[in-house]
Amino acid sequence: MWTRRLPSCAPSRRTAPPRRKAAHAWRAAWVCLPVITGLLPATAGAREDIRLSTWNLEWLTTRPQGDPALPADVTPRTVVELEHLAAYARRLAPDIAALEEVDSPALAARLFPAPAYRIFITHDTVVQKVALAVRAELAVTRHADVTALDVYAPDAPHHLRAGLDVSIGTGADSLRVLVVHLKAGCRDSAPDSRRPACRTLLRQIAIVADWILERQDEGEAFAVLGDFNRLLAPDDPAFHTLAASGPLALVTAGRASPCAQGSYFIDHILVGGPAYARVRPDSLRVMLYHEDSGTEASRLSDHCPVSVNLSLP
Repeated sequence: MWTRRLPSCAPSRRTAPPRRKAAHAWRAAWVCLPVITGLLPATAGAREDIRLSTWNLEWLTTRPQGDPALPADVTPRTVVELEHLAAYARRLAPDIAALEEVDSPALAARLFPAPAYRIFITHDTVVQKVALAVRAELAVTRHADVTALDVYAPDAPHHLRAGLDVSIGTGADSLRVLVVHLKAGCRDSAPDSRRPACRTLLRQIAIVADWILERQDEGEAFAVLGDFNRLLAPDDPAFHTLAASGPLALVTAGRASPCAQGSYFIDHILVGGPAYARVRPDSLRVMLYHEDSGTEASRLSDHCPVSVNLSLP
């Protein structure tokens, strides 16, 4: 239940800060998007909806600066910063939260602690793993990680992130969830771009599309959440590939995020199968950071949490 809704608009194209020219015509019309300001717990009262969120936590690690697994400019999170992130997590109050760039389940649990939540995380050796925080009362069945998303050769010096694949709930209430964090560097380039990042991203998109096809064939309700590092839109060929096997709700379509002074979404929630019709209209929300206690918002994350509500079957 939402306790308050405040309208917030990303800047119009005439007033927006300079950025790369948009690749898709639909982005000429930016739409106001309400911001999460205060929330009641999703479990308050009779449960009618389930809230899905995705949140890139930007190098959520406590490894020391200079650790060989980290870029030179990455610094560990302080205790105060973790406390601030945990406070935002309480305001977000998701039932299911996809998390990106998480180093360990213990760190994710600092934001989404037991007994309210259970944490699931991929078995990657990379620092920037994807994870899932799930309300403890929800049944969870874990499937094998989608390691095929690491399309690099086994002897590559760096590796890409696997996807986290779980089923949440049972019977008619079941929702299959895939959490992804795809290759950066191809936000809005044409699909035939020769840029290596674009070739890599499109290989990953094809793997996600195969996962979606399997869900469609099985008649499963499903959602794909995470950082796609792509400005997905209804006319984007990458989205066409994902939606080739059946209707797919792109909940960020036609919207601009109020995060970071207005930008297009690269964090997305895709919903399909029987869950396609369960997306609550106008339930898309973005939570902004408002730091007034000495902690810079930019030290928390360069992404804002994105949420949407699904009605229960």
